[in-house]
Amino acid sequence: MSETAKRLEFAVEIARQAGELTLQYFRRSDLAVERKADQSPVTIADRSAEELLRKRISERFGDDSIIGEELGEQAGGSAFQWVLDPIDGTKSFIHGVPLFTTLVAVLQNDEPVIGVIHAPALAETVYAAKGSGAWYLEHATAKPQAARVSNVARLSEGLVLTSEFESFRQRKTGDAMETFMRLQRGARLSRTWGDGYGYLMVATGRAEVMIDPITNLWDAAPLLPIIEEAGGHFGDWNGKPTIRTGEALATNHRVKDEVLSIVRAR
Repeated sequence: MSETAKRLEFAVEIARQAGELTLQYFRRSDLAVERKADQSPVTIADRSAEELLRKRISERFGDDSIIGEELGEQAGGSAFQWVLDPIDGTKSFIHGVPLFTTLVAVLQNDEPVIGVIHAPALAETVYAAKGSGAWYLEHATAKPQAARVSNVARLSEGLVLTSEFESFRQRKTGDAMETFMRLQRGARLSRTWGDGYGYLMVATGRAEVMIDPITNLWDAAPLLPIIEEAGGHFGDWNGKPTIRTGEALATNHRVKDEVLSIVRAR
């Protein structure tokens, strides 16, 4: 196996393990919720899951560096860096909504080459390595099937997703809320089935657009290889395929230009 293939197999394995850990806390009435400096919520489930991921990575690929949402950066000496979001969608998690995900990515020489989105409460997983296609597991014992974006050709026939409306109000450049409203008016349907699960839906052909106005590295890193290998487009609001501009847009290729014409007009 190549070094990338080894890490992909392992990334899927540990994402599932971390997801199983989060389910031990899901819908518990005694779950304590804290607030981070940016006022976003965090729980023992977030921290414990990231600790598990880091421990497993250090045991198997000890020379790789690691960066995660909850526990910062750990230096390494190889060309590989693991990027971790133990619970993407903590707001869903703390309210008992099963659309939260565990995100795992691997960068090689600072470029994303592996992505995993695992939805523990739904037992769904989508994963990809650059050049090897994207794959979907409907449940833990399912046979992997190719993940492909939809063939919907017009936004008026498509589903647009986002994570939450407040993030559009918080964006400091342009009129982001009006941008989303234009997308919503042009779409057949719009919903906030967002966070990592929204991108899983685009990658598996169940939605045509997923957009976020504010993202971090650990939110975006797994998404580019997954969406691209599923035949779609992932990048910033200007159409650049990147994980580093603090915003995210995923589409199938047939509605890409129509969506970008709306988003770029902000």
